[in-house]
Amino acid sequence: MRTPRHFWKASAVVAAGLSGALVLQAVTGQESGGSHAGGAPGPVTSKAETTALRVSGDGTSASLGKRDTGPFSMLGVTWSDPSARVGGTVEVRTRAAGTQEWSRWLTLDGDSGQGESGAARGGTEPAWVGPSDGVEVRVDGKDSARLPKGLRLDMVDPGSGEVTALEPAAYVAEGAEESEQPTPSTTEPETGTGTEPQPDATAPETPASETPPEPSPSEPSASEPSVTEPSVPVTPSAPDTSSPTASPTPSVSVPPAPPSTAPRPPITSRAAWGADETISPEEPGYLPGEKIKAVVVHHTAESNDYTCAQGPAVVRGIYAYHVKQLGWKDLGYNFLVDKCGTVYEGRKGGVDRPVMGAHAYGFNSETTGISVLGTYTSTAPSTAAMTSVARIAAWKLGQYGVAPTGTAALTAGDSGRSYSGKTWAKGAQLTLPAIHGHRDGYNTQCPGDAFYNKLATVRTWAGGPVSGLTLKSVTGGSTSGTTTYTKAAITVNWSATTPAALISKYELLVNGKTVATTAGTATSAKATLAAGTHQVAVRAVHQSGRTTTTAAATVVAETTAPTFTTKPNLALRTGTVNTAAVPLTLKWKAADGVALKEVRLTAPTARTYGPTTTSANHTAKSGAATTWSMKAYDRAGNTATASVAGTPVILQESSATKSGKWTTKSSSSYLGGKSYTSSTKNASLSWTFTGRSVAWTVSRATTSGQAHVYVDGKKAATVDLKSSTTKYRDAIWTKNWSSSAKHTIKIVVAGTSGRPAITTDGVVYLK
Repeated sequence: MRTPRHFWKASAVVAAGLSGALVLQAVTGQESGGSHAGGAPGPVTSKAETTALRVSGDGTSASLGKRDTGPFSMLGVTWSDPSARVGGTVEVRTRAAGTQEWSRWLTLDGDSGQGESGAARGGTEPAWVGPSDGVEVRVDGKDSARLPKGLRLDMVDPGSGEVTALEPAAYVAEGAEESEQPTPSTTEPETGTGTEPQPDATAPETPASETPPEPSPSEPSASEPSVTEPSVPVTPSAPDTSSPTASPTPSVSVPPAPPSTAPRPPITSRAAWGADETISPEEPGYLPGEKIKAVVVHHTAESNDYTCAQGPAVVRGIYAYHVKQLGWKDLGYNFLVDKCGTVYEGRKGGVDRPVMGAHAYGFNSETTGISVLGTYTSTAPSTAAMTSVARIAAWKLGQYGVAPTGTAALTAGDSGRSYSGKTWAKGAQLTLPAIHGHRDGYNTQCPGDAFYNKLATVRTWAGGPVSGLTLKSVTGGSTSGTTTYTKAAITVNWSATTPAALISKYELLVNGKTVATTAGTATSAKATLAAGTHQVAVRAVHQSGRTTTTAAATVVAETTAPTFTTKPNLALRTGTVNTAAVPLTLKWKAADGVALKEVRLTAPTARTYGPTTTSANHTAKSGAATTWSMKAYDRAGNTATASVAGTPVILQESSATKSGKWTTKSSSSYLGGKSYTSSTKNASLSWTFTGRSVAWTVSRATTSGQAHVYVDGKKAATVDLKSSTTKYRDAIWTKNWSSSAKHTIKIVVAGTSGRPAITTDGVVYLK
């Protein structure tokens, strides 16, 4: 049995308002907690209050009224018989310290479902509730079943290295004053042997026998000779906070620590999270077969509201609850993981050894236990937490050649029942996944529905291969359909659903050969390709060595520039003419030996055209020389440029050579404010210019007539000016040449019957 390192000289302290017996557990460890000299991690003290629950006359319900307490952050309900179980519902609510805010009712798992030979008490899973100073409890038996004897509430302050209200007024070191024995009211009862706190006088009950069951050969009793195996502190500069295997005393037969097929993740040592080794001095126990066959996954069935910084305190609270309140020899789990992914060393004995835990009743002797801090009934653990579970599981199973995605044949150390209703007898062989939930081997919800549904994912992450590997893109040129084009350099981007911490590396494959290797944290890689067509893929190598390869992408590398098979050229077009906007058409044709992507107009304005477009309408300012610049791009990024220059020039009617009768008309709607009109048949106007394109500009209405157009003395067309709507400055007819030359345009009034008049604004030519 454990003897407290310190005991109080102070008289019993009873929290105001508490009914029933209240016991302040002895303070253990260093007086100040916190750290050793020099800043190295050291043990942190923990303290506890206990108070009996008021049990109903028929023994089927119990409660503890709302009341003030000393400070605590973790609690659980325990009872005298460690083999008993609460069949009903255990609920608690707490008041946040220093406030009047009460939490919602929190349901505690009615049975820890673990199992330590020689345990002093049975109990619920402990629940982290955060700093609190008030509590209320209600227990409702199921189907009128009587509740176990000795029900009490246990509240744990895991300590922070700072003095709290639970700090004793005075104490003496053990043995310092042997003649001064503490009175029963102030002495902490030794676990499993002391007097149970009594319920209120209004609800008397006879405590059940607390004689612990006989220990099995594979699970040393808490009363066996004690040998402490200290954890080795990690210096602050060490990147891995795990401790190497401690050197046991000569009386302990320590099994070997075989190498693993998976890398060992960082593990926060017991010293680093502040374990007070004086409260659990017993020597560690090891699996009788010295081989771990499976990993049992748990949750601690408590609040998820703790912060990452509180993770060590949560672990200390569970440690204190298991050891001081339930009477276990040590923390029940082999490893604990917080929601931020930090892994904590649990039960002592060496993280790389097959340490016997107390986490899975009937199956402790063949398994290791990993518990995630929090409750995951409706919400799955964080990716960080599940990643750490997968890493620890892979490492431990890898020490013994067990595939994380396989199964394990386990021998039941006792008869049992699973959460799904499956039953078995002691000695039965059960085949379970190598990574399975606590509920698979015990009638408990642990590790919660949401977490249990994610165990298949954890197995895949732990055992590989990498899942969800997808080649997202290949950049460096452009992609058309399933083919990417580049000059030579490419960047390949990918993603995977397996966390990077479980991936050894990625390999970039070109035509099946590795051309680049990256870390498992990478999501892209670069390569330079020779000219030609290539198949590019990504291969992910899981830490197990198993590989996954993406489907290949086709990449064409080429450096030949596109060409303008038809150089850019300009031509006037029909439309409304303004001095600042003469309508014209830009034409071109580009081609590429592999794949033309686009043609861009870069000046005097910016436009982008598809590979099949060969012309576009624009306008230009009259009298201004303008250069039209174009750039052709192929899909690999190779380019070619070309340009054409032109100046639109307006020749008004007043500059023409006249014959016949013409009348001047004035209006701001005409070019220059004036135009010529004539109804005289054969009246004519002619203009001579040097250019490569020309457009005749007129005004039109429903009464407008027709005119004949002659080019260089030859009739080229008869143009009808009639329009259902009135139009001014309308370029109605155009003529283009392949090169600039001197030309004469002549218009002749046709004298159309009933509508002989035409009105002209002149011509526009392009030089």
